[in-house]
Amino acid sequence: MLQYPNIDPVIFKIGPLSLHWYGLAYAAGFISAYFLAARRVKRLLPDWTDQDVSGLVMHLVAGVVLGARLGYVLFYDFSWFLSHPWDIVAVWKGGMSFHGGLIGVIVGVWIFARRAKKSFLRATDLIAPLAPIGLFCGRIANFINGELWGRATTAPWGMVFPGAGPLPRHPSQLYEALLEGVVLFTVLWTYSRKLRSPGKASGLFLVLYGCFRFSVEFVRQPDAQLGFIAFGWLTMGQILCLPMILLGGYLLATAHRRAG
Repeated sequence: MLQYPNIDPVIFKIGPLSLHWYGLAYAAGFISAYFLAARRVKRLLPDWTDQDVSGLVMHLVAGVVLGARLGYVLFYDFSWFLSHPWDIVAVWKGGMSFHGGLIGVIVGVWIFARRAKKSFLRATDLIAPLAPIGLFCGRIANFINGELWGRATTAPWGMVFPGAGPLPRHPSQLYEALLEGVVLFTVLWTYSRKLRSPGKASGLFLVLYGCFRFSVEFVRQPDAQLGFIAFGWLTMGQILCLPMILLGGYLLATAHRRAG
């Protein structure tokens, strides 16, 4: 069994102001997305300007934050927020959904593409290889916060998380950081080094993330307020991954037909 490091979720505090690892993770993801997108458009999308990249990232930030919070409210704890509507804006209490954030990003990028007169799929292809950086940072922050832990295990790398009982558990946050962050970034960044048919990078992101997340959910503890949704093993995270995989497969197939 490995020892959980017990890192303080608050990096530092000055008076009433405090910097949390979770907030730093979001900032690191967005800043990295901006600089990597600006670097890539110079080589692959010469018709894009620095203002286009800035506009895309601003819409990305709004889509992630609003979508992730509303997605958590709708998908994971709707009954609670129905009776406590004021908590919807209390993001400092936790509760952000990747799948909600993804929907928010899609909407935000669609609005940007219409305003800037850019191809929607070119825009999503641009940000698809950058998303894993934010996912990696977010999962590491989940681990530091001691949240979203895995199921009980006898594996030698199991950890006892504060608030999760006495049993060692899978550090599923680290599994997701590796798959959704390191592996996904490596594959997508390499794949998108040359300009592909519109929708290919986006489709590959959806398929790979969906498969990685679906797999890790088998060792991740289901949300306490939901438990298993069906069959004694299917979780909400897995259900939400299925349309991702199907949509990703559709984008890959249609992009392949256009190129063919």
